Amino acid sequence: MQNLVEPSAAPTGLRERKKRERREALIDAAQTLVLERGLDAVTVDDICASVGVSTRTFFNYFASKDDAVLGVEEFSPSAGAVQDFVAGGPTGDLLDDLQVLVADLLAHQVMSLERVHRAIKLVEREHRLLARHMWWIENLRTGLIDAFDRRRTQHPFVPEPELLAMVVMALLRTTTLEWERLGRTGEPVDHLGSVVDQLRALVCPGRPPGDPGSPG
Repeated sequence: MQNLVEPSAAPTGLRERKKRERREALIDAAQTLVLERGLDAVTVDDICASVGVSTRTFFNYFASKDDAVLGVEEFSPSAGAVQDFVAGGPTGDLLDDLQVLVADLLAHQVMSLERVHRAIKLVEREHRLLARHMWWIENLRTGLIDAFDRRRTQHPFVPEPELLAMVVMALLRTTTLEWERLGRTGEPVDHLGSVVDQLRALVCPGRPPGDPGSPG
């Protein structure tokens, strides 16, 4: 990315960074306190006191204590990426275009793996959190299926949208695991291409890795 930024954009970037840092501090505090005391023994006031913010500030970031513990936030492809995909782009090849969608999702996945792992640990311990966690996953899944349905209306393809949603989920998880396996070099999205090549090797065994043009 070029380091050419309009002067008026700099304060916005600084504000966004500070908002992100405060949000992460609230997640860290919520997860740490719940790991120490248990979910029912921790209040929003406790979390706020740990970070040094007001409850009003807390609710600017999270709808509930449970959401702070899970680090719940909107997780979906950008509107531009969805619009391009629905219109049959950016390449016209279904798997390649799915890869672009997954790359867009990974670019917006801002919660660190440490926080994700703590959230998973807490879901396993605090069963009440499971329903909220499942809602978050289902929200992503249904949004993807809607995009796939809309594309298929304009540009027919064979695979069912439900199957494509499962492929996206698998690519997200496998790419992150690959990133971890290789020592967290670069960003997770840097490893997406090799994971997609593995998928191609499964469904198109005679096709060279990275070769575009699979049937849609």
